Amino acid sequence: MLLEVQNLNAGLEDGKQILNDLNIKIGQGETHVLMGPNGAGKSSLGNTLMGNPVYKITGGKILFKDQDITEESADKRAKAGMFMSFQSPLEIPGISLESFIRASIQQRTGERVKLFQFQKELQRCMQILDMNPDYAKRDLNVGFSGGERKKSEILQLLMLKPDFAILDETDSGLDVDAVRVVSKGIEEYRKLTNGSLLIITHSTKILEGLDVDYTHVLVKGHIVKTGDGQLFHQINEKGFEEFIK
Repeated sequence: MLLEVQNLNAGLEDGKQILNDLNIKIGQGETHVLMGPNGAGKSSLGNTLMGNPVYKITGGKILFKDQDITEESADKRAKAGMFMSFQSPLEIPGISLESFIRASIQQRTGERVKLFQFQKELQRCMQILDMNPDYAKRDLNVGFSGGERKKSEILQLLMLKPDFAILDETDSGLDVDAVRVVSKGIEEYRKLTNGSLLIITHSTKILEGLDVDYTHVLVKGHIVKTGDGQLFHQINEKGFEEFIK
């Protein structure tokens, strides 16, 4: 297993419990989809796995590459090969998108990035995502539209090539064309790497073209159902009512 979550209990610093005895296993190269009603704890799970300090683990373990990372900080998890694409990417003035990605790669690998090769690969990935190359020189997400922010997240995914990526409602707020481009970027990631994906979504549009290995349904912080790639089609047609009951 690349990632194994054992009896995970977690909540906010104020003591509010969100995740309850949650178990999930994700193998190398697998694509998992996480769905559930609003307030089920989907984003909380993603943030807890990534080490967001706002969330406090009160029980259980998180194992990544057979190492216990339950108490590790977010930066150490990122260096180990974890990545998270946020539902609402933040603006970071003072550092360009290009510089941010380059610095992230250097932190991840511990090696100096060769500028020519880096810029060549950056241009290639931006073309895949139909991004204006001028965005590489602009401050990270500053003045970006919602769609361009989501594309910049997928651009980081393609450039960093993490072993495990959490995509937290990357399709949220995007029009049909933008979702199609983001989906193309995710497909490219799967071609470039043998990495694993945990896709948190309310929609099946972003899943088109992807081979989904497992679909999980989260209700009140607990996984109540796990199925194959057909389960999200069932949910798309019938909703979550039977799982909530």
